[in-house]
Amino acid sequence: QVQLVESGGGLVQAGDSLTLSCAVSGRTFSQYSMGWFRQAPGKEREYVALITSGGHENYAEAVKGRFTISRDSAKNRVLLQMNSLTPGDTATYYCARFRSGLWARASNYDAWGQGTQVTVSS
Repeated sequence: QVQLVESGGGLVQAGDSLTLSCAVSGRTFSQYSMGWFRQAPGKEREYVALITSGGHENYAEAVKGRFTISRDSAKNRVLLQMNSLTPGDTATYYCARFRSGLWARASNYDAWGQGTQVTVSS
């Protein structure tokens, strides 16, 4: 069974940068597209970005131009580089394995990590 473990969250100030990492167990990592979601208190889980098995990237409008998703198949991990952070980016960030369907729909992902908290102060 695949396991996803996020790390790298923390408390930063507006304008700072942060890189999140998601370690993925299993030998089939390279075959799957991987995504990042986030969830703020009282809000629904929100799509952030996805990277396909072939390296194609897709971003939500809210983070386009500020966040960069990448994957390291040698180390079985997915990274999310976040720049120019704002208080609106404060949320728990989740890594997930995409299965099929629409990229932005959380129900189309079949494995999730436990999340890592990102807090951006003004």
